Amino acid sequence: MTRQPGPLRIGNASGFYGDRFDAMREMLTGGELDVLTGDYLAELTMLILGRDRLKDSGAGYARTFLRQLEECLGLARERGVRIVANAGGLNPAGLADAVQQLADRLGLPVRVAHVEGDDLTAAHPGSLAAHAYLGGFGIAACLREGADVVVTGRVTDAALVTGPAAAHFGWGPGDHDRLAGAVVAGHVLECGAQATGGNYAFFREAARSGRDLRRPGFPLAELHEDGTCVITKHPGTGGFVDVGTVTAQLLYETAGARYAGPDVTARLDTVRLTEDGPDRVRIEGVRGEAPPPTLKVGVNRLGGFRNEVAFVLTGLDIEAKADLVREQLTDALAKSPPAEVRWDLVRTDRPDAPSEETASALLRLVVRDPSQEAVGRALSGAAIEMALASYPGFHVLAPPGKGSPYGVFEDVYVPQGGVDHVAVLHDGRRIPVPPAHDTVVLDEVPEPPLPQPLSHGPTARAPLGLVAGARSGDKGRNANVGVWVRSDDAWRWLVHELTVDRFRQLIPESGRLKVTRHPLPHLRALNFVVEGILGEGVAAQHRFDPQAKALGEWLRSRHLDIPEILL
Repeated sequence: MTRQPGPLRIGNASGFYGDRFDAMREMLTGGELDVLTGDYLAELTMLILGRDRLKDSGAGYARTFLRQLEECLGLARERGVRIVANAGGLNPAGLADAVQQLADRLGLPVRVAHVEGDDLTAAHPGSLAAHAYLGGFGIAACLREGADVVVTGRVTDAALVTGPAAAHFGWGPGDHDRLAGAVVAGHVLECGAQATGGNYAFFREAARSGRDLRRPGFPLAELHEDGTCVITKHPGTGGFVDVGTVTAQLLYETAGARYAGPDVTARLDTVRLTEDGPDRVRIEGVRGEAPPPTLKVGVNRLGGFRNEVAFVLTGLDIEAKADLVREQLTDALAKSPPAEVRWDLVRTDRPDAPSEETASALLRLVVRDPSQEAVGRALSGAAIEMALASYPGFHVLAPPGKGSPYGVFEDVYVPQGGVDHVAVLHDGRRIPVPPAHDTVVLDEVPEPPLPQPLSHGPTARAPLGLVAGARSGDKGRNANVGVWVRSDDAWRWLVHELTVDRFRQLIPESGRLKVTRHPLPHLRALNFVVEGILGEGVAAQHRFDPQAKALGEWLRSRHLDIPEILL
């Protein structure tokens, strides 16, 4: 890519492996684009691809991407759109070869490049997949050398935007503010329709105002040379873009004011959002700092085997029925009890219910053990043998199976120079990508000054969600919950009311865990990080909502004394 006047238009066509298949065609035909990105990787995805690779050494990449290109590669070539995706997963070289073979078969003169160096599995014995999060300068090198398609393995999600931006505008590693602006744009784009009304806290309000949320379009960023951007979407597509949707995505899976990456540390406390017309939000003011001296490495291991069964308890004596099942199964498994046993009684039942479903509660049993036998046949036999000898109305949602393997995820860190980051071009040339030479050890940002509390007045007991939005997600063992409001008065109330202690009261599950609060005044937002709430990561399925996707909605449903002036 060569530097051109005007903004760089970067769109997104995938937020995860399994996202809407026709999004690539929709983005290529819906309006002007320079670059189309696709994010296919997540912590859980790396585990899934690792298991695929155990069965087939040639696997390990997102096959959906290849099928999408079969329909759309000619279209992208015709429109002059470069494609950048992390669909290479554990095998970017294999995917690059497959894309080149596809292009040759279709008769398209397409140059395919890939980025490698993230795979550190050999350095972590016993791991299924261990991959460093690389930055965007390998992608930039590929594009500068004329690549039409660039596929990568484990890069940061934002690298899919910082790479094309650096190539287009000629940015270097020291352009921290510009790179930070691109990181913020990339973070907004990375989850696709979550920036255009998908999974949005105020979806009912949006629907009442005439927004069509049935099929949100995918987002794009008009990125400028100074690092500012406008988030928008193609005309005529569903959903909407406003300050609220962009704020929600900015808070997703983040922590403090410093958002660290391999290219730059972006200061989220400097981000300013303004409406720039219908379905247009301008992002400006983003400051950047040198990146940390280390790279994050995601290590996935097989943790053992798990199984579960959900007993349906109907009508009267729910607690007593649950006690009986626990006692019976504990006795039945006494000879060889699983290493971990967890019971959860979910009271979905109602008194005098009009249907059997609403008269029923669920008693969920989850077991884990290094041995498949301990959670498989032993559990299924014990559970099924109780069918005629337990509580009245005994039945289960589904019989337990043989037990399935589960994964364990952990973060480790290596020096920036501890990976061989390489851009591999279409002609086989290999361009080494040097590590960042200017780095700064991360430190917490001091808490910013807070506004004066809202004046005292009458209050009403009501759900927090009547005045605040929220979005939550997972990062390894931890979860974050971002909470934001839409007026200065609401901010003056929220920042003083929703303390760490109040959060723990509203989310009792966090009571014994470390909870950190990060205020972001420019966004009128608080970001809470709850450490250890997800056990050993999403693949371990430690809790009912293993990725904490709905933790924010639970918080919004809790009742507080809210000033009537805000309601």
